[in-house]
Amino acid sequence: HMTASAWVTNRARSKIVMAYHNIYDSWAWLGGHADGEKNLLLVAEKEAMEESGLRFVRPVMEDIFSIEILTVSGHMKNGSYVPSHLHLNVTYLVEADEEERLRVKEDENSGVAWFTPEAALAASTEPWFVERVYRKLNEKVQKLLG
Repeated sequence: HMTASAWVTNRARSKIVMAYHNIYDSWAWLGGHADGEKNLLLVAEKEAMEESGLRFVRPVMEDIFSIEILTVSGHMKNGSYVPSHLHLNVTYLVEADEEERLRVKEDENSGVAWFTPEAALAASTEPWFVERVYRKLNEKVQKLLG
């Protein structure tokens, strides 16, 4: 499946939005399936807004920020079994106003919050994502800051 994710930061790049993902029982980035949409930046922005309640997100850059191949374990979704598969994922760096109200998307998550980059790593209970994806994204943001 083609997917797109958003690494959502505040304007100062000092905080990141994470959602508590119900299926994976962990704090995670925002994103979802492209479902045939070719504009993956649009997918990442749409998913970020849907999953967080943010009304406005803006790409920091329109270039792809990161590319991942993600293994998804088999799981139940909406009463049906989804077998294990791969996500070919494109990540974009987007920003949002941290004063804007966040809201839960009850069919997908049970919490949405801003974290410092370090706290985002500590909050996730998925070690592979922490070490191979989230840490990499944080390091790339730090390089942008100089």
